[in-house]
Amino acid sequence: MQRKQVFQGVNVVDLGWWVVWPLAVKHLADFGANVVRIERSVQPPERRNRPFKDGIFGFNRSGYYNENNTSKYSLTLDLKNPKGYEVAKKLVQWADIVGEAFTPGTVAGWGLDYETCRKIKPDIIYISSSGVGQAGPDAEMPLYGHIVNALSGFNHVVGWPDRAPVGPYGPFADYYTTHLVTTTMVAALVRKRKTGKGTYIDVASAEAVLWGGFETYAMDYLVNGREQTRMGNRHPYAAPHGAYLCQGGDYPPSKIPTTKMEDRWCAIAVFTDEEWQRFCKVIGEPAWAKDPKFATLAGRKQYEDELDRLVGQWTRDYSAEEVMCLMQAGGVAAGVAQTNKDLSEDAQLRHRGHWVLLDHKEIGPSYYNNYGWRLSKTPAQHKPVPLLGEHNEYVLRDFLGMSDEEIAEMAAAGIFEARLTG
Repeated sequence: MQRKQVFQGVNVVDLGWWVVWPLAVKHLADFGANVVRIERSVQPPERRNRPFKDGIFGFNRSGYYNENNTSKYSLTLDLKNPKGYEVAKKLVQWADIVGEAFTPGTVAGWGLDYETCRKIKPDIIYISSSGVGQAGPDAEMPLYGHIVNALSGFNHVVGWPDRAPVGPYGPFADYYTTHLVTTTMVAALVRKRKTGKGTYIDVASAEAVLWGGFETYAMDYLVNGREQTRMGNRHPYAAPHGAYLCQGGDYPPSKIPTTKMEDRWCAIAVFTDEEWQRFCKVIGEPAWAKDPKFATLAGRKQYEDELDRLVGQWTRDYSAEEVMCLMQAGGVAAGVAQTNKDLSEDAQLRHRGHWVLLDHKEIGPSYYNNYGWRLSKTPAQHKPVPLLGEHNEYVLRDFLGMSDEEIAEMAAAGIFEARLTG
């Protein structure tokens, strides 16, 4: 007999957009929760984002949207329509959790802020996720993950030391904050089961990233007055430490490389003098490796430019996979800088069942990410991503108990033509 999933019976209203909240609550949906995603039917923003399946634009074809919204129900709802707002209040009454991820003040304009929802459902768990929190001098700034990357300090430390900041790839702050939102949401559910009380959670992405990913840099400045800055691929306590071009690359060794799609790279990290000795054995103990100036970490750091050049000369005679295997067999940390193609074919990911194949109603069979963790007794049961507005009638009938006549009346009133922001 199939076990009950861990979040089965938990009802969620998803008012989020883009990444943080939709991806966080997807964790609950994939493990059994009923998650209703309220969307706009006119120009839905995330559904317009690349890449599109087969390069064909369509609101149901966005890989960006689809990755973050498996196992959910899609409801297009006009919250400025009085009857649409009545449906939204019924959903709040139905829900255990309501979450939103807009600029502070936005959902209050729809009449769906925490104080209003608490009057409708006193034990509601309500989560607001924004760039810098719901209050303070900067709270009302419209912020996206790329901007939060900069506000939280990451852009300052990612890049080459003689160049302008480049920042981490993509809206890193959003994906980082997602894990904090998921954790606090589950904690609130546990608290509610123990006490019967709801919770209001105000998540500030900039603080989440600062606390969880930048804290050592911040503390180094507060305690030691030392300001970290860009250092490329280097590490203050390791050498060699970097991504080294392997067989097939074509840049001059004296130049900082510019990445090309055909280039292959392998990351190598040597922290201790013992690891250095193992590294030297792997590369065949050439004469330069026996130079006393490389014998200690201090020396390797002092002559790091020369060391990187010499290591790069060795790696260019081998494929990235060969470098990784040789290093790992010799007890040295190393890994191929994998492309998307590499990841899709990775034997370890396939063994773990990381890629989940789901049959989408418009784009057909497509692969999605599983989680990096597994629940042995109640594994995730991923369901296909919904089409835009696919569950309009289902939500009203099966979750809210409305009759066919009531649903027809609501549809005639235009509640499914949703323009959330006017």
